[in-house]
Amino acid sequence: MTPPDDKNGSFTIRRYEWRDRPALEALWGSVFADDPPWNEPSRMIANKLGVQPELLLVGLSDGELAGAVMAGYDGVRGWIYHLAVAPAYRRRGFATKLVRAAESGLRKMGCPKVNIQIRASNDGVVAFYGTLGYNIEDHVSMGRVLDDGY
Repeated sequence: MTPPDDKNGSFTIRRYEWRDRPALEALWGSVFADDPPWNEPSRMIANKLGVQPELLLVGLSDGELAGAVMAGYDGVRGWIYHLAVAPAYRRRGFATKLVRAAESGLRKMGCPKVNIQIRASNDGVVAFYGTLGYNIEDHVSMGRVLDDGY
């Protein structure tokens, strides 16, 4: 992705549209290159479009997909997933704007609390969310793969 000449450029956030698919798959594929197979970008997009598709958001800088975020609300708490900003567009506040847009969408659904999961080794992302008011909570995160077909 080639950044615009203007460092700040325009940045707009909107709901995902089908025409965004190739750029979003490329973004998530590069930013989350070490993700497990169940997080394969085309699969995540397809799954998200079946559940609260209004919470799959893309950020455009001068018309080019520069970032994205996915959120969900289960009736108890909200979650933010796969926040990504292309390296050429970082340090411009785009990630913060995407998080705030996801939070706004969750708030509209009546969501009282938002959770995120970050790999413990990803100190930079932990620090980023700390600047947005997120705190490390004393929980154990557990998971189980339900589909052995990966």
